[in-house]
Formats: sequence, structure tokens, C-alpha cells
Amino acid sequence: MTPWLTATPLAIAIVAATSVPARAQTLPSEPIVFGDGRLTIGGDAAVSFAPRDPGFFNYTDYEHSTLRMLRIDLTAALKADDHLSFLADLRSENVGSPRPYALYARIRPWTHRALDIQIGRVPPTFGAFARRTYASDNFLIGYPLAYQYLTSLRPDSVPASAEELLKMRGRGWLASYSIGDQTPYRGVPLVSAFTWDTGVQVHAASDRVDATASVTAGTVSNPLFHDDNDGKQVAGRLAFRPVIGLVLGASAARGPFVSRAAARVAVGDGSEGRFTQTAWGADVEYSRDHYVVRVETILSDWTLPIVRAPNLDMPLRAFSTSVEGRYRIQPGLYAAARVDHIGFSEITGLTVTDTWDAPVTRVEVGGGYSLQRNLVLKLSYQYNSRDGGRIHTLNLAAAQLVFWF
Repeated sequence: MTPWLTATPLAIAIVAATSVPARAQTLPSEPIVFGDGRLTIGGDAAVSFAPRDPGFFNYTDYEHSTLRMLRIDLTAALKADDHLSFLADLRSENVGSPRPYALYARIRPWTHRALDIQIGRVPPTFGAFARRTYASDNFLIGYPLAYQYLTSLRPDSVPASAEELLKMRGRGWLASYSIGDQTPYRGVPLVSAFTWDTGVQVHAASDRVDATASVTAGTVSNPLFHDDNDGKQVAGRLAFRPVIGLVLGASAARGPFVSRAAARVAVGDGSEGRFTQTAWGADVEYSRDHYVVRVETILSDWTLPIVRAPNLDMPLRAFSTSVEGRYRIQPGLYAAARVDHIGFSEITGLTVTDTWDAPVTRVEVGGGYSLQRNLVLKLSYQYNSRDGGRIHTLNLAAAQLVFWF
């Protein structure tokens, strides 16, 4: 049986539980608290239905489609004292084995100041949407392209020439190269929304400014639990709230991208630190009355080993822009839309000059209805267009049930 179809019993159970009047809700609606507030347990479940995606437009770095997925999160926060807490999030996708999405200790040196230090598999530092990756926070069912769409780049396998990279144009779901691991495998997005990185993060906030900085094992496109190249990524984000309803954000990150094994095959030992991913981001959110508008732009540069002609023009660059909005029609009912694009820099092969990966555009429209406060039914329609790959255009309709407590 296709894994996402196993979600059907859960969906039926959720809908059945809401068939009673709102005053007699049978599903839990608040986190479960133990020990006078010392232990808090919450959860998030989302089941999505859609036709098959033969173009792999919605494929993620865990090799599932965002439109055909059962995702269950179980979160826990244990407060040891006023200065130390432990937080964890176990996640399962399509009835797979649970994995630690988040697992870190939070240290607050001063209880009267908004400053904390987080150690372990920590929340994302880079970007705005990275903080809204739970289905309950996403207006639609699909994800912004920058955080989900797989490019043809891999950290463990690199092209020997521009010609070899061009042959994988639009094939991020299954790319293969001659340097490093030659097994066909998926590429990476500009920024991963499905894996958190491991390291140390410092966060401070005031009424108008929110600042975060981190040092982690991987990069924004390839977060890691165990470092694979002895290098560290440094990332930072600033968010400003000059007036009520307006948030202005800026992010930056830089770290070694190519694995030690791939760099050794390409140019020898001790050089992997030269092959980096550098990313910049800017975002704006404005909310007022019944509507919210968000804009986010990300620029990412990758530097790879140059082995033979025709040479790769470095850095390889990708540029994404996403514009989305939500309008509340009435209590419990809203409409939403997102327009998205990723473009890529050009390189020259043996006979042609073209973008190193195929540009992609996505338009998604839809909305949601609250069956109860923490149970939402979403519907959406998605149009995808790509200048390359095996399938150039794809239209998909999707439905999703989201429950959290």
C-alpha cells in the first residue's frame, strides 16, 4: 500500500471526532502539563492528499511529497529550573520510524532578561519561513520553493565539469556525478525546512529587535547531526518591529558545503573548507485587520571544486522570491495564495550556455476552514512550471487535515 494512504484511518478518526457540537469537543485542545508545569507535552499531526507528482516538484529532502504525507510531531519541554530546560520534537513521516527533529538544552543565564543559549539540534537561525514549518503555521499545503524544491547539487558528490552539471539540470530528485559518491541520490534545497542543524545558538530579544546567532555542523541547505567536513557554519538573523504589525528581517549564513570525502577525491585532503555555501535572506511581514502579507527573498551561492574543462563559473548562484498572503473571510474561514520563483546563474558547457539548474515558478491558491479551534481543513490548487527536466508543467489539487494541541 502507498504509505500516504495509511493516513486515511487517522483522517476519518479526526473528522468523526468533530461531528459533535463544538461545546463537546473530544480532541485535546491544549498541551498536556505535568508536575506543576515542569513537563509540557504537545503534538501536531497533518495528513495531506493529492495526486501523484511525477515531476517531483513537491519532493523534499526526506524523499516525500509535501502534498502526499502523514506527518506526526510529538513535542516535549522539561523545565529543570528557572535557568535550564530541555526540549525535544520527535517526528514521523508516512508511518516511518520517529526521528529527532529537535533535541536541545536551553540555558537562561538571567531570568529577567530575554536571552537564552541553546545547545544540540537547535531551531533554524536563517530565514522567516523556517520558523513556520509546522502545518498549523502554514497558510497553504505546499511549501515555498526555497525551503523545499530540490536543486541538482549534492554535498557528497560533485560534477567534474560544467557539462556534467548541465546534464543534471532539472533532475534534483535523482542526481549523480563522477566525483565522490556516484550513487544516484537527491539534491538539496536552498534552505532545508525538514531538518534542523546541530550546534550552539544564542537568542536575545527586546520589544522591537530580535537577534539570533548560531554555529552549527552543516549548512542551511544541508543540516547535519554529525559533521562531515570538520567545518562549521556561522549564521545570524535580525528582525525589527518598527510599528505594530510590521516585521523586517535579514539573515546571513556561511559554512563548508562539500563533504570531506568528495573534496578529497576532487582536489586532495584538507581543502573542503574552501567549498562553501553562502546565503543571504530578507523578509517582510505586514498584518492588519483581516489580512497578512509576507515577502521573502533568498540568495544562495555554492562554491564547488573545479576539476576539468569546461570549468564551472563560480559561485553557482540561486535566487528565490516568495510572496504570500492570507485573508480572513469570517471567523474560522480564510483564503490564501502564494507566488514563488527560483532562478539560477548561467554556466557554459561544451556547446551551450544555460542556467545550471532549471528555473521554477509556482502559484498556489487555497484556503482553510476551522472544524474546531485546533483542527483545520485546507484545500489548495497548485500550478508548477519548470524550464527543463522531464516534466515542464504540472497542476495539482490537494487537501489537508491539520490537528495540534
